[in-house]
Order: sequence, then C-alpha cells, then structure tokens
Amino acid sequence: IILYAFLAYLIYWLYRFFKVLSKGRQNPRVSKRPSGIMVKDEMCNTYLPKEDALKTNYAGKEYYFCSNECRQKFLEQKKPH
Repeated sequence: IILYAFLAYLIYWLYRFFKVLSKGRQNPRVSKRPSGIMVKDEMCNTYLPKEDALKTNYAGKEYYFCSNECRQKFLEQKKPH
C-alpha cells in the first residue's frame, strides 16, 4: 500500500511538473487581447471588433462583415447581372 501511495504521489508531481513546462512554451507573439479597432459591416451597418469580423476583398478594397450571411448578401449585390 505504501508503494502505491508513493507511486501515486510521484505521478502527481510529474504531472504538475510537465503541466508547468507546457504553459511556459506558449507562443508569446500571439496575443488574445482585442486590438480595439472597430470595423463596419457594409450590409447591416453594425460595428464590430476587427478580429471578430469576416473579411472579404472586392475590387481592391477590404470589406468587413458580422456574419457569413451579410457577406453573401454583399457579394450577391456586387455580382454583374
């Protein structure tokens, strides 16, 4: 029983040790903080954070959308008929 308790204790400490090591290896250049830049959805006129928006290039200009539905409506309107 003492041997099993010791092995369980050892496994627990090894787990904690490797968990701490893996947290230290995260990419420091990747930021999860919002940029604070807001962009306008061209279809519904909603403003949203740039990092949350869907981006489409059309005729050399970048357009931002709150949803795929708004982006599809925009592209349908821009199609030549």
